[in-house]
Amino acid sequence: MTAARTAYDSLEPFHVVAYFNPGIGAALADTGLDPHAFYLGGRGAPLGDAAAEVVASTFYNFSPALVSTGWAAARDVGLEKVAERRYLMLDEVLRHILGDDADNPEIAELADGFGRLAEGLPLGGRALAAAWSATTPPDGNNLLSLWNNIAILREWRGDNHIAVLVLHGLDGIDACTFHEATLPDPTIRRRVMGRRMTQLTRGWSDEQWEASIDSLVERGIAERTDDGHRLTSDGAALYDDIEATTDALGETVWAGAGDLIARMRPYVKAVIDAGILPGTTKR
Repeated sequence: MTAARTAYDSLEPFHVVAYFNPGIGAALADTGLDPHAFYLGGRGAPLGDAAAEVVASTFYNFSPALVSTGWAAARDVGLEKVAERRYLMLDEVLRHILGDDADNPEIAELADGFGRLAEGLPLGGRALAAAWSATTPPDGNNLLSLWNNIAILREWRGDNHIAVLVLHGLDGIDACTFHEATLPDPTIRRRVMGRRMTQLTRGWSDEQWEASIDSLVERGIAERTDDGHRLTSDGAALYDDIEATTDALGETVWAGAGDLIARMRPYVKAVIDAGILPGTTKR
C-alpha cells in the first residue's frame, strides 16, 4: 500500500467526525439549518461569500441544485457563525471521545507536524484546499488545530481526485454512479454509501442517476444488472487507475510524513471505538 493510501485510510475516520456525530442535532437547532445547509456552510465557509456555482464546482459530486439551496441558507445565517458552531461541535465530541488524551501534549506536536505538511502543499488548481489553508481555528485549541490541518490535507487530496475524474470524463453525477457500482470481483471491499444514501446526501434525482448509468454503459465501463449496475473489466481497470493516480499525486507529500500516521492511530482508534461513525459500534 502506498504512503498516500495509508494516510487516507488512517486519517479519514478522524476527519469525518465533522459529519457524523451526536452533536449535529443541537448544532442544527442552534443555527436553524437543515443537514445539507449545515454541511455546505461548514465545509464551504473557507471559500467566503462565493457564488453557489463556485461551491458546486469545488464540491463536484453534489447536485448544483442542492448546493444552491443549501448554500443560500448557510449564507443567510452567516458562514462565520456556521463555522464557529461546527468547531464547537467538533471540540465537544472529540473531547468526549478522547477524554484526558484531548489535552495530551502530543496533540500539539501532531498539529504542528500535520501543519508543516499542509504548509508545503502545492495549491495551484486546488481551490478548496487553498481556501482551507487560509483558515484559522480557534486560538490555543490544539485539538481543533490538529483537525484543521488534517482537513487541509484531506481537501487537497479531494482536489487532486477531482482533477483525475475530469481527466477521465466523469462529471459530478458520474463520479457517484461510477463509485457506487458493484465490482466484477465481489470479494473486493471498499467504502460505498449505496444508491439511496448517495442520492439523499448529494441531491441527485432518479432520472439523473439513471441517465448517468446509461452514459457509463454507453462508454463500456458499466453494465446493467438485475439489482443495479456493475463495472465491466474496463470500468474496473479505470477505477483502479483513478485511485492509483490520485494516490500518486500525493505520494511525495506523505512519503515525508515520518511517524505522524503511526502516532495518530491511537486517536483514530478512539474515534472508531466510540461507535459514532457509520459501520462502527461502541466498544
